[in-house]
Amino acid sequence: MSIFDQLVAFGKEHPILMAFYASLFTWGLTASGAALVFFFKKMNRAVLDGMLGFTGGVMVAASFWSLLSPAIDKSPGEGFVKVVPSAIGFAMGALVLFVMDKWLPHLHINFKDNEAEGVATNWHKTMLLVLAITLHNIPEGLAVGVLFGAASTMIDIEQTQMVIAAISLAIGIGIQNFPEGFAVAMPLRRQGVSRLKSFWYGQLSAIVEPVAAVVGALAVSFFTPILPYALAFAAGAMIFVVVEEVIPETQRDRYTDIATLGFIGGFIVMMSLDVGLG
Repeated sequence: MSIFDQLVAFGKEHPILMAFYASLFTWGLTASGAALVFFFKKMNRAVLDGMLGFTGGVMVAASFWSLLSPAIDKSPGEGFVKVVPSAIGFAMGALVLFVMDKWLPHLHINFKDNEAEGVATNWHKTMLLVLAITLHNIPEGLAVGVLFGAASTMIDIEQTQMVIAAISLAIGIGIQNFPEGFAVAMPLRRQGVSRLKSFWYGQLSAIVEPVAAVVGALAVSFFTPILPYALAFAAGAMIFVVVEEVIPETQRDRYTDIATLGFIGGFIVMMSLDVGLG
């Protein structure tokens, strides 16, 4: 039995625990990316924008292939009735992130100090940058958890398919978390923060993923009827983050074409993982 088959078998038997382990994997890749700050003194802006674009592509592809499509498939009814749970969940996910975006103090990576968002605060720029990436990571962890939680409500072939979808999503998010960790740590280092602190804050931005994953998995496993809503909720939250946070960060310099190509690449990678593994 291959390692992948063993992961699928474990995910079917212990979906909640697997959600936690999978989100630890995505956090670990964020930490690995942040650790590059120990080996590089600076990062090319074109590389940063390309990485951020890649992140956006992965998140958009995951929102449809891993979340919205299964949400619609699992909804009862036909025609417009069938899409209602997904539409409601998608809107609620975006709304919750909208409220968090307006309330939580944060600063986008490529933005100036006076462009901080959320409630007014005198927090240090370092903390504001970390909180911005933390916003990115909440829906990512939630998405992984919801998929594994969904697997706990199914049997046979459907359960296997859902576990595979969850694993592929975790792999895709982990891949884009690696450059994201670097993208957080390097700007901090450039501001004069020590390498150790830059690494610490870089990995810290993803520590919310295991928490969000377990919450999402438990919610779906205990309240099965919310499954389509929960899947679409995670998708809406991720799309909001891409449009509100990720894409604007890539459009602040002359490397917009590189960011766009990075986005396309990220979308292809996530789509290939979801369809290929599924």
